[in-house]
Amino acid sequence: MSDGHETPPGWSAEQPPPYRAPGSPYSGGPDPSAWQQPVPPPPPYGQQGYGYMPPPALRPGIIPLRPLGLGDIYDGTIKLIRSNPKAVLGLSAIVAAVAAVPVSIGQALTLSSIGDLLDDPTAQPAAMEGGFVTQYLPTIISSVVSLAAVTILTGILIRILGRAVFGGKITAGEAWRLVASRVPALFGVFFLVLGLILVPAIPMAVIFYAAASSGEPLAALGLGLLFMLFYIGYALFINTRFALAAPAVVLEGLGPVQAMRRSWRLVGGDFWRVFGILVLTMIIAWLVSMIISFPFGLIAGIVSVFGEGSTGATIAVAVVLAVGTTLGAMITYPLQAGVAGLLYTDRRMRSEAFDLVLQTAALEQQRQGWVHATADELWHPSNARRP
Repeated sequence: MSDGHETPPGWSAEQPPPYRAPGSPYSGGPDPSAWQQPVPPPPPYGQQGYGYMPPPALRPGIIPLRPLGLGDIYDGTIKLIRSNPKAVLGLSAIVAAVAAVPVSIGQALTLSSIGDLLDDPTAQPAAMEGGFVTQYLPTIISSVVSLAAVTILTGILIRILGRAVFGGKITAGEAWRLVASRVPALFGVFFLVLGLILVPAIPMAVIFYAAASSGEPLAALGLGLLFMLFYIGYALFINTRFALAAPAVVLEGLGPVQAMRRSWRLVGGDFWRVFGILVLTMIIAWLVSMIISFPFGLIAGIVSVFGEGSTGATIAVAVVLAVGTTLGAMITYPLQAGVAGLLYTDRRMRSEAFDLVLQTAALEQQRQGWVHATADELWHPSNARRP
């Protein structure tokens, strides 16, 4: 039956031909170019379709202004060193050298006494007694100097980091002028945390001594192992909970107790993540220090053995050890301070939406074309937002 339309060759009445656009030529068969494909409408505004790429985070300085991942924290720490190497590495080298000199002298004297023992085994008792004195006394002195110097250095590096987040630079002298008034609070935090760490050591030492003096070595050994496990966990817990106190002292201008409370609250929201990053950083710092200082220690040992305890060999050994220790600490000090500062920044972003504050300030500074010193005031807790 015909309805006025002709059926093209090759098509039956039950299978109608495809739609043909007006004016398109007909070649006697299906013409793919004549098909009209429906075009899907665009997705409604605000919806993320397939292949949508969010805009990159604003990054005026060493980190993107959004919550940070592990890679962002380490990358930002490296960029902190590279963006201001004179201030960061220069100050770290000075502090590391001051702390390394006493312990290097003690190690040199100990190696010299070992060289004497190799030449004259009969002098072993006197040499060993002198070796203990020369080893531990300089180590104690070096530890005290190191703790004091590192406390101040940490504050200075965090102040440099606070400006580097916005892409600004600060000289070592300017950083010291800004941190000088915060040094007493930094030492307050240090001694309070140290006291908390040492508190359980006193009763545990008394119990251990009582068990050892009772004539039961197995009980004393068991108590000693339990004490070590407990004490290591306790020390790591305290160190993690108050790891962000120094940044709070420097960047927010808080006192020691206020800064410790601030750190406790910030870390409490994500304790295990902060704990893991800090432990990983300590391991990395130890490995870097060992890798850098190992060749110098090997050279010092060779010089000590072949120098036969001479004054010149002792001086050479002390210099070599001091150089190796300084180079290792010059890298590890900024690493640990940078990670602490960026962890503090990350925790404020996650718990206080602080990234919005930083983004707004960074856009304004980009519009002006420079980073003003007033950027330091943005770290004040009054700028915190509660999401």
